[in-house]
Amino acid sequence: MGVSNTDSDKTQEEEQQDLPKVVLLRPPPAFSLIGEESFASNKFQFLKTYDSQLPLDQFLSTHSHSIKAILSSAGAPVNADILQLLPEVGLVVTTSAGLNHVDIPECRRRGIKIANAGHVYSDDVADLAVGLLIDVLRKVSASDRYVRQGLWADKGNYPHGSKLGGKRTGIVGLGNIGYEVAKRLEAFGCVVSYNSRKKKPYVSYPFYHNVCELAANCDALIICCGLSDETRHMINKPVLSALGKEGFIVNIGRGDIIDEKEMVSCLMRGEIAGAGLDVFENEPNVRKEFFAMDNVVLSPHRAVFTPESLKDLSQLVVGNLEAFLSNKPLLSEYVDNE
Repeated sequence: MGVSNTDSDKTQEEEQQDLPKVVLLRPPPAFSLIGEESFASNKFQFLKTYDSQLPLDQFLSTHSHSIKAILSSAGAPVNADILQLLPEVGLVVTTSAGLNHVDIPECRRRGIKIANAGHVYSDDVADLAVGLLIDVLRKVSASDRYVRQGLWADKGNYPHGSKLGGKRTGIVGLGNIGYEVAKRLEAFGCVVSYNSRKKKPYVSYPFYHNVCELAANCDALIICCGLSDETRHMINKPVLSALGKEGFIVNIGRGDIIDEKEMVSCLMRGEIAGAGLDVFENEPNVRKEFFAMDNVVLSPHRAVFTPESLKDLSQLVVGNLEAFLSNKPLLSEYVDNE
């Protein structure tokens, strides 16, 4: 006797139900950009808390026995309260390179592994960091507005910018992204120095323990570090004053690393020369003072988003989840103090 299509479909559904579950607290941005199907696998099934009418704690408790991993993204904290409801979870995978939304000590206490985006975004973010620096130095965006508004013919030539070559550039955070920024700046003939949690044995760039001292010896400061309690508002008035009125700042890390109020004041008073910003303290709400400044270049937190990087991200996320569920080494496991 043959099996009907209905029976066959039911069997497939049952097989799906038997797969290990990966919980989503919110849809990662990559889902809407390249499609959820790019993250599909026959080794696991996504559980979406945001599609349920149940309160979050009730939803998680109901499915806790089958949830083996969490796929997280910025804006949906993975904290002790969440982890307490999920005793079977052994892995947190995040679509970001930064981990400030993950309670790392609690994960360690529970023996939960962590995998981040690793090197996936490094090239694209480094490209944008250098692009922002070139833009603010050479006044690319500002002169583009000047031409579009018809001011070239009415008011004459636009004020000249400054060259990148030969600039003393300081990198705050010489991790994967910071190192790629440094390599690009070297190719432009810049003199690179850096500050990081610890001195890197694989580079010969001058190392400064103190960010203020680094700023005092630079023409441009590029923020590449992650956000933590230690780095929040690390770029403050003393650092900006040390950078000085001829100095430029670029931020592709996190908005809260800079004391934005102080930076706005310094820009308005001419105490620093300009800024290129991809991140802000209160995204997506950006301080209106920036809009009138021709010496500031703004980008809406898009440094990581290219079709190429998102495709690589989907492969890395799926690879990490499948490796974990097969008891194989993770592809991009986060190691403390790396």
